[in-house]
Amino acid sequence: MSPKRLAVFDLDGTITRHDTLVRYVLGYLLRRPWRLPRALLVVPAAAAFSLRLIGRGRLKSTLLRATLGGVPRAEIECWTAEFVPRVLENGTFAGAREAIARHLREGDHLVLMSATVDLYVPAIARALGFHEAICTGVRWRGDRLDGHLSTPNRRGEEKARCLRELRERHPGEATAYGNAASDLAHLKLVEHGVLVNGSAAARREAARRGIACAVWR
Repeated sequence: MSPKRLAVFDLDGTITRHDTLVRYVLGYLLRRPWRLPRALLVVPAAAAFSLRLIGRGRLKSTLLRATLGGVPRAEIECWTAEFVPRVLENGTFAGAREAIARHLREGDHLVLMSATVDLYVPAIARALGFHEAICTGVRWRGDRLDGHLSTPNRRGEEKARCLRELRERHPGEATAYGNAASDLAHLKLVEHGVLVNGSAAARREAARRGIACAVWR
């Protein structure tokens, strides 16, 4: 039997129409407004990020520690169970859902690979029928969320490294979908890389590298 083909999907901007992490955090805070002032603790890190003094991983960790740090695991799981159906019902591209369904029909091994966090990405993967998820891990202190990252931020070259490891486990033909210029690092490593809804600059660079472009609505 020939090996299953690999199909790797990015999440934010590829399957979902919007960034999911900020919506996840804000949705939680709006249900517990007494925690909203904690968001102000993120402002210095956001300013440092805009000045390129810190990276995305540091900014992400600061956001999680400031807003969700100390929240019990059961509370996080409860919010995730509420958040995921909302995202999938109202916030995904029809083109993405069609591509996922096609790969499932064809018997491919589907992997959701995202830079966002493991508080909810695995739940989205399960709901959509993916076989596994690779995403940025978040630390816990016992039963309460710590907020520091437990893995590298799964973006850019780190995503490419994860894809190389995936291909060692699944050596057959591979397709990958992403939406950002940073995704080109891993899209170029597969037989069928597709840049979805990319910016004009990202589309130009994709064309230079021989990566296909698509528009999902």
